[in-house]
Amino acid sequence: MADPKGFMTTPRETPVRRPVDLRLLDWREVYEPFPPSRLERQAGRCMDCGIPFCHHGCPLGNLIPEWNDLVWRHDWRDAADRLHATNNFPEFTGRLCPAPCEAACVLGINADPVTIKQVEVEIIDRAFASGWVVPLPPAAASGRSAAVIGSGPAGLAAAQQLTRAGHAVTVFERDDAPGGLLRYGIPEFKMEKRHLNRRIEQMRAEGTKFRTGVAIGQDILASALRDRYDAIVLAVGATKARDLPVPGRELGGIYQAMEYLPLANKVVEGDYVTAPITAEGKHVVIIGGGDTGADCLGTATRQGAASVTQLEIMPRPADERPSAQPWPTYPMIYRVSSAHEENGERVYAVNTTEFVGDDHGNVQSLRLTEVTLENGRFAPVPGTEREIPAQLILLAMGFTGPERDNGLVGQLGLELDERGNIKRDAEYRTNLPNVFVAGDAGRGQSLIVWAIAEGRSAAAGVDRYLAGVTTLPTAIAPTVRPLMV
Repeated sequence: MADPKGFMTTPRETPVRRPVDLRLLDWREVYEPFPPSRLERQAGRCMDCGIPFCHHGCPLGNLIPEWNDLVWRHDWRDAADRLHATNNFPEFTGRLCPAPCEAACVLGINADPVTIKQVEVEIIDRAFASGWVVPLPPAAASGRSAAVIGSGPAGLAAAQQLTRAGHAVTVFERDDAPGGLLRYGIPEFKMEKRHLNRRIEQMRAEGTKFRTGVAIGQDILASALRDRYDAIVLAVGATKARDLPVPGRELGGIYQAMEYLPLANKVVEGDYVTAPITAEGKHVVIIGGGDTGADCLGTATRQGAASVTQLEIMPRPADERPSAQPWPTYPMIYRVSSAHEENGERVYAVNTTEFVGDDHGNVQSLRLTEVTLENGRFAPVPGTEREIPAQLILLAMGFTGPERDNGLVGQLGLELDERGNIKRDAEYRTNLPNVFVAGDAGRGQSLIVWAIAEGRSAAAGVDRYLAGVTTLPTAIAPTVRPLMV
């Protein structure tokens, strides 16, 4: 194990966020560098438990005690190898995952858990800086081909695994650059796109081909793609956004979060000088209290919003783990992201009843009422109706599954499950023998760790279909699942 007394002698420590007034001047990541010596001590807090529940909290089955021990012993290169054994992209998960592994840490039963997420990101950053992350092309070509539709984390993981197995892999992406939500949904202050770009370059050097600006089902018939490739992996995500059909929804100035966030990211990437949709000088209301809402909050603040209010229909979460969500489940507690530190008001237990417009057809305010949860339904509280100003309203209420009207599902004749996701079996195969599905398109809206885990597992299913047998690993499904979608 790591330091035998580390969990008793070393308190939990995480990186410091840059001062708010400074970080709002740019779009860089918000955290200060974390000194390696302090990080090694944090890794030394790991108890190397007899039953490491952190493994079960992580859909990837990351070998957390092993790389904690290696970091504590200053063996960073071996730690990077152990990290890559289960996770293709730890630089993404280390920055973006909400860390269900930490919620499942045994030390967290009666103390602060190990800073697993920070150890992970420091390992991979050092590995890249030291030149240890290199292309791993296959030893021989299999003579088989696979198309991956979608270049988010599930698609990238499936593509990298299949390429390394020797198959000729082409990734199709309808946006103008690969990465999916990693590129256009995640703000730069949460993950700088240089991390994504260097991983894409590694994949290209390994032999993966990328075709961007191509919408399968529209630019290319899905049936034609199926005829061209021996296998297809659908990793198109759950991009059908949940709407809010209340009076005034047709007014200008009301957008889905994923109409707004990509434009801000395109400005940072240099595609636009100014965003076509901007919060500058406006009173902004964000409907939805999750991570996407926080991303909108941080973006609107950097664009110079006059005010930002984030609404959530659920009551304010508790500060401590609720008794109904015991260890090692992922608790729904009150959390403060970097964006919440910077600006904005968070309002809980309210429901939007109407959008109010001006004489030009643009939204100018929002009417809401407080609600209580009664028998599983939200009931308005009489006398609590009020109106707040809003010239820009962003809907960040989650997603209901993959798009069904883009030609892809219909052209292939894919079956859907009762939730509207693409139906698949234990091998991630759809009702078509050579078409597989991974990530949110089959699972529903979920975490980045689930996307990568499913991409890896789907790749193993495809490889078994193409070669009759596979040596590709599948992700370890946790026996204790986090209490989150």
